[in-house]
Amino acid sequence: MSLPRRIARPLVAAMFIAGGVDALGDPAAKAPAADKVTRQIPGLREQDSELLVKVNGGVQLVAGTMFAFGRVPRLSALALAVSLVPTTMAGHRFWEYEDPAQRQQQQIHFLKNASMLGGLLLAAVDTEGKPGLAWRSRHAAGHAGAAVRRSRREARLAAKAARAKLAR
Repeated sequence: MSLPRRIARPLVAAMFIAGGVDALGDPAAKAPAADKVTRQIPGLREQDSELLVKVNGGVQLVAGTMFAFGRVPRLSALALAVSLVPTTMAGHRFWEYEDPAQRQQQQIHFLKNASMLGGLLLAAVDTEGKPGLAWRSRHAAGHAGAAVRRSRREARLAAKAARAKLAR
């Protein structure tokens, strides 16, 4: 792992680890904000918001720790990105504030989270200079096709040689 990745991953993960610990430690404090998002999901009760806050906090804690230590970094970055969306939609609803100062503060937090989401999406597709799964599968398919063509050509040559031998 390169030095920039060794430095950047823990820096990015720190906020998620702290947020996960906070959400698991006091989910009731975040549940009212989560209600604004969960209320829009059919079939969820009000009590489910606190559980969803705990689940989201757990995902952030585990995925953040894994990302910080470089364990399955692409998957952990993707999990953090997914967990960031409801967190942002619940916690930074700047469009609901009338006070310009509060609205601006929440908009700054919203945009900060949006930029973190962009960074996490980049980390989720970062192959660290190694070929990704898509390239490897295309490459393997190309090799398999070439092997099939070689086998067919060799079979035709063997059949031609056998016919020539029989003709003698």
